Amino acid sequence: MLYSFKRCNIGYKDIPALPSFKFTGSLNNKGCEMGRLDLGDVVLRRMQEKDIESVKNLVKEGCEGTENRLILHLLTRPLALLMLATLSSILRFVLHSFVLAFIIPVFVLIVYLKLTIPRSVGILGSSKPYWDYVGSSYQADTEPELPNPHSGRAKQTPNQEKTRRRKKAKEKEKITEREQVDEDDLKERARVAGEIWVAESDGEIMGCVARDGWSRDGVCRICRLVVQCWYRREGLGRLLVQGLESKVKQSGIYRVYAHVPFPSKVGEAFFRRLGYRLQGETSGIEGEEEDDYEEPEKGWMGFPLTKVFVKDL
Repeated sequence: MLYSFKRCNIGYKDIPALPSFKFTGSLNNKGCEMGRLDLGDVVLRRMQEKDIESVKNLVKEGCEGTENRLILHLLTRPLALLMLATLSSILRFVLHSFVLAFIIPVFVLIVYLKLTIPRSVGILGSSKPYWDYVGSSYQADTEPELPNPHSGRAKQTPNQEKTRRRKKAKEKEKITEREQVDEDDLKERARVAGEIWVAESDGEIMGCVARDGWSRDGVCRICRLVVQCWYRREGLGRLLVQGLESKVKQSGIYRVYAHVPFPSKVGEAFFRRLGYRLQGETSGIEGEEEDDYEEPEKGWMGFPLTKVFVKDL
């Protein structure tokens, strides 16, 4: 079927102007408008076992693209480029094809890094075993909440109380299952796995910060900080880090290290705004000793995968 159209002689001045508006809010993943986050309603608490799946999904979302950036970083190191060039030259004489000689070494190396980076390094987090998350939530119910300077006192909103009451029956079932687990193994796993603190409001987990279980006396290490994409640039990451700093300072910690994945300009700028310094920039400062040097996470061929930032409390 064919349609014909007649030319309309209407000028743009004859068309009434539509009212203009400015959208100042944000949209969530359902396309609904969201108001600005009120940090006073945020509760900072230890991750519990019922939060594990939510935290795993949050970490997986936050690590999106990090693996590819790390692989690109490793492939562009001078020693790696030299090795790839040498292998390509050798394969060129064997395969008699410049294209295949170039593609095969790069492809094999990318596959190798894809398989080994998440298992050898704890940066990506999404590959962290479920048992480590269980250890991180050990005795979380007895831990006090982190201080929130934006609220007079850390309290649960009515919606949060209703949500927790609905989940009370499920928590009892989990407690029964946990009693069957060897308590000594759980304590050991909790010591190794460290602590995960979450930011919650209205029953929704919006972000988390992880503290490494292993640390020297007087030293704390932040190994992961993730905030939901819908709540970024609202001050939630700053609230999580400062809340953890306040807690560890009360327990005698005087220095905090933060491992930022390589390369992450946003992460570096964030920790600098919170008063952290790149570890190499602290040399010569009074109180900086060789024993306090923090080794960055290392990957293939010993290349560093993180930048270490330090702050004295």
